[in-house]
Amino acid sequence: MNKPVPVILDADPGHDDAIAWVVANASKDLKILACTAVNGNCNVHKAQYNARRVMTLIGLNAPVAAGRNCPLYRESLSAPANIHGESGLDGPALPEPVMELEECSAVELMARTLKNSDEPVTIVATGPLTNVAQLLLAHPELKNRIARISLMGGGIKYGNWTPAAEFNILFDPEAADIVFSSGIPIIMAGLDVTEKALIKPEDVEAIKAISNPVSEIVWQWLEFFYRFHLSIGYRGAPMHDVCAVMALIHPEVFTMQSMYVKIETSGMYTTGKTVGDIYNVTGIKPNATCLIDVDRPEFVRLLTEYIRCYSEVQ
Repeated sequence: MNKPVPVILDADPGHDDAIAWVVANASKDLKILACTAVNGNCNVHKAQYNARRVMTLIGLNAPVAAGRNCPLYRESLSAPANIHGESGLDGPALPEPVMELEECSAVELMARTLKNSDEPVTIVATGPLTNVAQLLLAHPELKNRIARISLMGGGIKYGNWTPAAEFNILFDPEAADIVFSSGIPIIMAGLDVTEKALIKPEDVEAIKAISNPVSEIVWQWLEFFYRFHLSIGYRGAPMHDVCAVMALIHPEVFTMQSMYVKIETSGMYTTGKTVGDIYNVTGIKPNATCLIDVDRPEFVRLLTEYIRCYSEVQ
């Protein structure tokens, strides 16, 4: 990339969301215009606090706002505390936020950012899609100001919260349906790829060896996240949300397939399923570019190098 891509970061931090923001902030290929917090891994009050603590840690100076504290039409799911902890971002101590929360809502901040940008903006959404869907409902006139949406969510072949559904999509399937039906170009980093983007113990040791203030926090986040996944049989910690950022700045690391994806919102056993037309049997034009594989060693190398960038600014 020659000119940095303007982005809005929308997340529910979350260990892997936080690491995704570490990468996004270190990349010279992205220009972060705003950050928004969404209810998901934890309630939105915790999410906005975690977002501002992460921003303070990495020196990310951008306006930040909080969204609503529930999905569009459903009650919130509860993410077990053993995944991300009671705070939503348990583990090492983080600095207290230096930036104030905007008085406006996440949707209002997104709309203002889109209006004020000289060019269309990419939204990087690594939590449930509630904020993004609300934006599209409240401001349909701004749809052409969104260049694309790079999101972590779903899974073409399987789920992780139910056999059919991944957590972010299941949390607010109606919001996901609005987003996938919007006509805006979508990059979908689903479980098909994110569970291959593993950080293993030896990778954690390499990050620990960097020894800058950000790497000190990241390796502890990874160890916390890794312990849970090890307990359920994983060989490493899946960097789900990092994939949504890395797909923008290093698409060559991934194998991608364009396909039509529809969100199931009413199935007895399949609510939240991202139904991908892998073989184009419907003949419907693809609405998503789905990541399906990753060069894991290169992914880890790049992640490590972005964390190393924080040595240069201390």
